Amino acid sequence: MAFIDYYKILGLSKSATEKEIKTAYRKLARKYHPDVNPDNKDAELKFKEINEANEVLSNSENRKKYDKYGKDWQNGEAYEKAQSQQQRQTQQQSHQHGYSDEEYSSFFESMFGGRGSSYKQGRSPKFKGEDYNAELQLKLKDVYTSQQQILTVNGKKIRLTIPAGVENGQVIKIKGKGGLGINGGPNGDLYIKFKIDNDTLFKREGNNLYLNIDLDLYTSILGGEITVDTFNGKVKLNIKPETKNEAKVKLKGKGFPIYKKEGVFGDLIITYHIKIPTNLNEKEIALFKELQKMNAR
Repeated sequence: MAFIDYYKILGLSKSATEKEIKTAYRKLARKYHPDVNPDNKDAELKFKEINEANEVLSNSENRKKYDKYGKDWQNGEAYEKAQSQQQRQTQQQSHQHGYSDEEYSSFFESMFGGRGSSYKQGRSPKFKGEDYNAELQLKLKDVYTSQQQILTVNGKKIRLTIPAGVENGQVIKIKGKGGLGINGGPNGDLYIKFKIDNDTLFKREGNNLYLNIDLDLYTSILGGEITVDTFNGKVKLNIKPETKNEAKVKLKGKGFPIYKKEGVFGDLIITYHIKIPTNLNEKEIALFKELQKMNAR
């Protein structure tokens, strides 16, 4: 296999820093990207070479091996170790099995899969394609039910099913939907991060929803019935007499759907805030004074 100078491909010297490698790769990848050069085979080949060079040089361990072993960097360290063992054992093994030193060496290399096999056959190292990252913005109501969306990533349309209950900041991986693999290597993966905007009156914490309800003073004292909004409809609630400010009530199963658990929901927790009446008329003031007197006895 011919030697490939990864530094030359990226236009760098051997002393290049990690930052310089990253900068050079990004610049060249944009220039030769298939979306920028449609139906250009030369650009496509150059893009693959750039990715291959970056895969090796951006990884500190791979770069050390490449600098030491050159084109044999993937197998060089293991081959060197095996070759050292071979030298110590060649004489004994050759007598036991009737091989000459040359025959034994050829046999060993073919079994090892090193220069005697893959390199002579001209095989190139395989590299996984580049991973892609995307951000998807949705409303809270959008993730209350499962839905399908079509995303365009690197010029390709991907149909994505978004399960109900996805959380803000959650990242999901779609295997094989990243950049193309090099030399038959696997494709990269696509990572999607969800940014969920809550423009509702509900506060979401995990699978539970929280809602504040204003309760008038008279209903809080005497009790009664009110209608409140849930995320998917309205419900009637019975208010107990002498309900206190900040009292809470839990509506089981009226919260947010649990991710990848169809038909299972969290709870809705309602907090009552008692509203003190204002702008009282003379009659109302007189009634409150009478109540005050009665309470003082």
